[in-house]
Amino acid sequence: MSDSTTPEPESGETARTPVPRGARARERVLRAALGVLVDHGFSGFTMEAVADRARASKATIYRHWSSRADLLVAAVGLVPQPAAPPDTGELRADLIELSTAIEGLLARPSFAGLLAAFIDAAEREATLTRLHAEFSETRREPLRIVLTRARDRGELPDGTDLELAIDLLAAPAFYRRLITHRKFPPGYGVSVVDHVLTAIGYTGPR
Repeated sequence: MSDSTTPEPESGETARTPVPRGARARERVLRAALGVLVDHGFSGFTMEAVADRARASKATIYRHWSSRADLLVAAVGLVPQPAAPPDTGELRADLIELSTAIEGLLARPSFAGLLAAFIDAAEREATLTRLHAEFSETRREPLRIVLTRARDRGELPDGTDLELAIDLLAAPAFYRRLITHRKFPPGYGVSVVDHVLTAIGYTGPR
């Protein structure tokens, strides 16, 4: 007898493999979900499309995730977390290292495509809007940490607006890659860092 809250398999699903309970099988479905999101956008992100890609039963997927939003929330958990912020003892060097890492991520078509699709999904689904805000905040934190350290060392004025500085440092790379679809020229990140540091009153190491 089937659970009344779980959709019955549609025609053609009977030959698919139920999702085992192991971590490897769960990851297979979640990676399939990310692939569907990148290839088809949120409008094409359906449980059936994920089941097709994962070669799993749609009914079984529904037993693990009750909606496509729940499934996508779980899938985004596979995206690697940012590395620990650098601590060279000098703000400019720390920011250049972080800027290089951001450019490296955005230069990867798989990450850029996923991010663009995720932004679109967050505009359409309240649950994903909150998730995207948390996702973005996590990736702002390394910049916040190195800027705070620099202010405490006296490299920045006490009244520096750190949140605005984060916006100024991070936004150019995302704008260039996701809005204008242009590659990063040599030295781009260093130039951004130097312009922002000048604007916020950077005094150099003491």
